[in-house]
Amino acid sequence: MNCLDNATRAKVVSCLIEGCSVRATVRMTGVSKTTVMKLVADVGAACAAYHDRYVRNVRVRRLQCDEIWQFVGAKAKNASPEKKQEGWGDVWTWVGIDAQTKLVVSYLVGGRDAGWAYEFMQDCASRIASRVQVTTDGLKGLFGSGRRRIRDGLRLRPATENLRRSHGTRNALFAREVHRR
Repeated sequence: MNCLDNATRAKVVSCLIEGCSVRATVRMTGVSKTTVMKLVADVGAACAAYHDRYVRNVRVRRLQCDEIWQFVGAKAKNASPEKKQEGWGDVWTWVGIDAQTKLVVSYLVGGRDAGWAYEFMQDCASRIASRVQVTTDGLKGLFGSGRRRIRDGLRLRPATENLRRSHGTRNALFAREVHRR
């Protein structure tokens, strides 16, 4: 089995970080597409392990939470039932970002319902060591029924509701404070 030397690995990762596509990286480095994809999987697993281990007890004052939609293979409405069984369809990436430092405190890839929202908020809460104001776009599943949705040492209390003007339209932002018991 052939192994890439560290210099070639660094070159491949550097190309991908700079925004080059996988095919462009293959052309520039001379490494096969399969090898590049395996390296991406290895680097991703290492980054996830690093984040899970070291992003703990973070001091955050304001946490911005949002969800990002994408699809795997095809949009859910266009995917056949067989393809949906293989994992094709809509996927949501939940992200919690420290508003001041832009540190990604927590992320989760999954569906867009109250169960996924609950799991995401629990992970955010487990990584934060201080009182925090959580700002969202108002998705009901994130806070659900308030104190009943979040347990295990946490409680939610309404803080403020801010309205921002953006190009003549009003976008509602909802904020909550999360407290440790």
